[in-house]
Amino acid sequence: MLLPRHQDPIVAVATAPGRGAIGIVRVSGRDIEPLIEAVCGQRLAPRHATHLAFRDAHGVAIDHGLALHFPAPHSYTGESVLELQAHGGPVVLQLLLARCLEAAQETDARSGAARLPGLRLAAPGEFTERAFLNDKLDLAQAEAVMDLIDASTEAAARSAGRSLGGAFSREIGRVAEALVRLRTLVEATLDFPEEEIDFLERADARGQLAAIEADVHGVLDRARQGALLREGITVVLAGQPNTGKSSLLNALVGAELAIVTPIPGTTRDKVSETIQIEGVPLHVIDTAGLRDEAAATDEVEVIGIARSWGEIERADAVVFLHDLTRIGEPGYDAADACIAERLRALGRHALRILHVYNKIDVAAAAAPSDVPDSLTLSAARGDGLDALRRRLLDLAGWHADASATEGVYIARARHVQALQRTREHLQHARGHLASADPALDLFAEELRLAHDALGEIVGRFTPDALLGEIFGRFCIGK
Repeated sequence: MLLPRHQDPIVAVATAPGRGAIGIVRVSGRDIEPLIEAVCGQRLAPRHATHLAFRDAHGVAIDHGLALHFPAPHSYTGESVLELQAHGGPVVLQLLLARCLEAAQETDARSGAARLPGLRLAAPGEFTERAFLNDKLDLAQAEAVMDLIDASTEAAARSAGRSLGGAFSREIGRVAEALVRLRTLVEATLDFPEEEIDFLERADARGQLAAIEADVHGVLDRARQGALLREGITVVLAGQPNTGKSSLLNALVGAELAIVTPIPGTTRDKVSETIQIEGVPLHVIDTAGLRDEAAATDEVEVIGIARSWGEIERADAVVFLHDLTRIGEPGYDAADACIAERLRALGRHALRILHVYNKIDVAAAAAPSDVPDSLTLSAARGDGLDALRRRLLDLAGWHADASATEGVYIARARHVQALQRTREHLQHARGHLASADPALDLFAEELRLAHDALGEIVGRFTPDALLGEIFGRFCIGK
């Protein structure tokens, strides 16, 4: 349903803040031709770039550039759109923006009315929101617009492009069509209860449901991979002081980000950097060394240790670093055991933990053989770093061959959650169908709920509050 604010014409600077060679002011609305004549001094041929002067109220040129008019419905928003491409100075663009707002309120000589009444500044994401509301994009495609802008890796950008092109939406649509066919079949049988079981057997309802479940499983798997490309995972490097956490961060990043000294407790606050492995963003955080606060040398270290545990609690995965040269020293193993116990308690809440034994280049002792999810390396020399990168991808849930395929599309956490709910409803539906006395009304209801969950992804059943949250994160002018 269109709200009154969706009827207003809108205007905004559509290019990023700052200076550049080109800047764009974009207008979208109905009947914008009088505004075009006021600002451009002439009518514009549809979808043709025209070089001209952009003029103020006195006819004086503000700037010279290109003007393009996209009449409705053949435009980005589905409304008539004007784009003014000027030089990209902030002052020039603000003058053009102010001129559009001023010209909208001026009286048109022919009609005697305001040229474009109600023209206002666009809210963040409002141009793309209108594209969604006018059926130019579905919701998954609209979200992919921002994901393409925000992509931090080449793989994420390519996947966002596939989603924007409709690959994700087509997969959702294909599953939804199969669900509709099965729902139609089941609803028809409910009108003939004396024949419903035989009818469903002949139509192979169980086979149809199994095929839909398999499709949802495949889409969910690719959506999870897409969510990883978009969001990545946060990995915290944790361990006792002077185990080589800062050296490992520097080795992974390939730059001297963190200070490295033989003095324990050098790192007092977190140092973070985002790296990419096979296109997956990993947000790596180096933290202050963990030990009993009573053993800390000063109040700053106590605060640093508390912050380290805070980062660990928020992380997706932890690399627990052990120093092979200190295993067996008085107090070292006991302190490691205390840290491990606290990490295990957090691990019950889905935190993934990888034990890494560092300094194999100088250690006489070997790593324990009875520790699961562990590996050895030398952060200083680089031995074992490739193995660590592969294990980090495993922790993230990334498929080793996913980057070589073209089937991954960008996805968000809400898409994954909606697909998980779809899968759960289908599982409940299978349970109702498999019982000795099938409850077909409950079977039909679970199919409906599964269909609704799918519809949330592309925006068929989406509350206005969610739309506001999604488009409110866009930049102004997009």
